[in-house]
Amino acid sequence: MILQLALFAFLTGCSQPAEPVKPAEPPPAAQPSAAAELIKTASGVWPALKAESPNDKNPITPEKIELGRMLYFDTRLSKNQELSCNSCHMLDNFGVDNKPTSTGHKGQLGGRNSPTVYNAAFHTVQFWDGRAADVEEQAKGPVLNPVEMAMPSEEAVVNVIKSIPGYAELFAKAFPGEADPITYDNIAKAIGAFERRLVTPARYDQFIGGDEKAITEAEQKGLKTFMEVGCGSCHMGATFGGTMYQKLGVVKPWETKDMGRFDVTKNEADKLMFKVPSLRNVEKTGPYLHDGSVANLPEMISLMATHQLGRDLTPEQVNDIEAFLKTLTGKPVDEAYIAKPTLPESGPTTPKPDPS
Repeated sequence: MILQLALFAFLTGCSQPAEPVKPAEPPPAAQPSAAAELIKTASGVWPALKAESPNDKNPITPEKIELGRMLYFDTRLSKNQELSCNSCHMLDNFGVDNKPTSTGHKGQLGGRNSPTVYNAAFHTVQFWDGRAADVEEQAKGPVLNPVEMAMPSEEAVVNVIKSIPGYAELFAKAFPGEADPITYDNIAKAIGAFERRLVTPARYDQFIGGDEKAITEAEQKGLKTFMEVGCGSCHMGATFGGTMYQKLGVVKPWETKDMGRFDVTKNEADKLMFKVPSLRNVEKTGPYLHDGSVANLPEMISLMATHQLGRDLTPEQVNDIEAFLKTLTGKPVDEAYIAKPTLPESGPTTPKPDPS
């Protein structure tokens, strides 16, 4: 027994301590993909569209939207009862009529191209010259314009609406608590409320939302070119424009008789200043510029680079940017939202069409 204990002590005393086990090296952190880096950069300048553009002075309600949709399509708001908001801003055609300038009362042509109504509520001002602050104010203009819908006065418009029996209840629901809800201001507010949800999310929005496959590598290359060339210096924000004025012909003069915002302010500094248009749906909203003088998108890209940025783009750069811009083509989430509604019938005192 003593011999066994001695042998055990000898053996244990001579044994070497086990080497400590080293913990496994953690795997290297995954590097963000090129697409992820592009998403991070782009989303800071051009965030995704929101579902609506609210206005604290004109809260959006289902009742206002229903009424505004009807008024948007109602040709009785025009003198000859042939024209509505939708005549020039066609909701089933990306909000435009694809004409250089629109045809109005008695076939007259407007002086400027009709911009799309989609996503317009996000813009900081309305019209090419910024003469309206928001879509509610903008809605008042064409109805009274003698070249467009040609109604003689606000009172005449209100009288037409009051002569249509079905509108009385609709206005009462849209503007509860008002003793006389059928006013020109409320007509504009209803149309404005409807327009504030005319939003067209696109593949680009999916991309910056984290879906790296939403746009192709070629389109991502186009986005990089768009940024590198400097297009985003004017076309910024979720709508890629509509947030500032810029002189047409910053670097290379542009020949035009239209003085832009100068017509509104009479300030010399505003000559040739126009609201920068949105690039949302730009693939579908030609012809381009304030006068519709540029027929196709590649030409527009090239001309803007030359005249605004002093850059002569290669055909490859133009093609790349065009490919990216097509990712901004979208449509309303709910197609039923833009469907033409059934309008209330005219009453016995509703004025007849006046073609004069």
